[in-house]
Amino acid sequence: MSDDGKPESDEVRSEFTPPTGTTFPPVVTGSAFAPPTGTTSHTSTTGSIPMVVLPPTDARWQDRMRAMVRIPVTERPAPETPADRQETAHLVPVPRVLDLTLRIGELLLAGGEGAEDVEAAMLGVSYAYGLARVEPNVTFTLLGISFQPSLTDPPLTMSRTVRRRGTDYTRLAAVFQLVEEITAHEATLEDAYRRLAEIRRNRHPYSSWALTGAAGLLAGAASVLVGGGPVIFAAAALAAMLGDRLAWLLAGRGLPEFYQFAAAAMPAAAMGVLIDRYAHWIPGANGVQASAVITGGLFALLPGRALVAAVQDGLTGFYITASARLLEVMYLVVGIVIGVTVILYAGFTTLGADLNPDQALRAYDHPWVQLLAAMVLTLAFAVLLQCERGVLPLVTLNGGIAWTVYGVLHQQAGGNQVAATAAAAGLVGLFGQLMARYRYVSVLPYVTAAIGPLLPGSATYFGLLALTHNHSDQAFTLLTRAAALALAIAVGVNLGGELARLVLKPPGPAAPRGAAKRTRGF
Repeated sequence: MSDDGKPESDEVRSEFTPPTGTTFPPVVTGSAFAPPTGTTSHTSTTGSIPMVVLPPTDARWQDRMRAMVRIPVTERPAPETPADRQETAHLVPVPRVLDLTLRIGELLLAGGEGAEDVEAAMLGVSYAYGLARVEPNVTFTLLGISFQPSLTDPPLTMSRTVRRRGTDYTRLAAVFQLVEEITAHEATLEDAYRRLAEIRRNRHPYSSWALTGAAGLLAGAASVLVGGGPVIFAAAALAAMLGDRLAWLLAGRGLPEFYQFAAAAMPAAAMGVLIDRYAHWIPGANGVQASAVITGGLFALLPGRALVAAVQDGLTGFYITASARLLEVMYLVVGIVIGVTVILYAGFTTLGADLNPDQALRAYDHPWVQLLAAMVLTLAFAVLLQCERGVLPLVTLNGGIAWTVYGVLHQQAGGNQVAATAAAAGLVGLFGQLMARYRYVSVLPYVTAAIGPLLPGSATYFGLLALTHNHSDQAFTLLTRAAALALAIAVGVNLGGELARLVLKPPGPAAPRGAAKRTRGF
């Protein structure tokens, strides 16, 4: 009963329903999130609500979508539907679009792509199929996406967990090409699903034994960088190949990566101990530096890819993902430390190996040999990362340029090692971004391998060696230098990429890419 004694109606009514007889102006049909009609192609402001539009469709999807990642969903412009799809635009199967978006994001995140680029790709895919009001969310192992048709409709939310991660930049390039076709409206939903299934089924471009050979070539070239000769090259290559096969064996048994890295570091350390102890039995091995063997072996294990991705996520505001990636780097480095330290300590106590932490590696007295070694190292690293064969020459050239800049600034000019490393890494990021923009692909294949010659292998090794000799102060200093060099590499690569984005403006009136908001100290 109502207050006036009349029975209430059985009709289900909303509390927002206006009284009977109330009139309102005509309602324009459309989404509650859609921007007002007549919006121009420039960034404008109506009242206090900024209206942002995308760059033209001929711009790269990365440029178009990065401008939308941090834009609130209520301020995004409506997607542009091609003329041949306008009649069926309202028939888009939303769950299948969201599922395809999550599957593409999973492959990108599992391949090592940064969180910002993964969100941009997910937003680009859903936007291309007419779903503008989506919210992608990327963390280290979990991807989520939510779509809300209007302010009054309940959202549809889906998520996907990244169970396994692997390094295959050929597959990563194929996914980027698929996203490019989707955002250009060249692939229907069924075509995209079919292409995605083909990408998943494709085999790696290099066999496991080819990767083992590349690991040995990488370690041998790295030993030459620190002054090793032919004997050291052969010893480092053999130790790295043994470590790689041992890691494959443990991976087949299902052991975590921590133990795989610890086991892979042991053969290099053991080979260094044997070279130091029994070098006089090897013809032509008098005066060789056993430290170069271990240093070369460490180059193949240092997680440069994960470190660069971690710093990139941190600099772009994805702090949870950055923290998880840094934690992964720490675990892998600790595994390497344990593997090397156990062998060094055993060799020092049982065999009497005289590995001196105060000994400096041989000077870089053959610049052309060092440059060739750096380029070979980069090439081997690119093969380990499963880069496409057409990418290998460009990556090798980028690594040679990086080593030349580092050698000139540090060895010839006597500059600070950290500053020289950061400058060389900045050029790697700059040239890598230019190559990626020219070929409309991910920047990772052009950058990750090229930083290989700059990785702090010698500082890491001597810090571990000082630790086994109970030289705590010296170990702390060397390991801190290694961490500083690693951070300089990661920041330099990211800064070079950002400079390329600032210099190369996308065509047309582009909306600015939003940045992480400053905390201003509070």
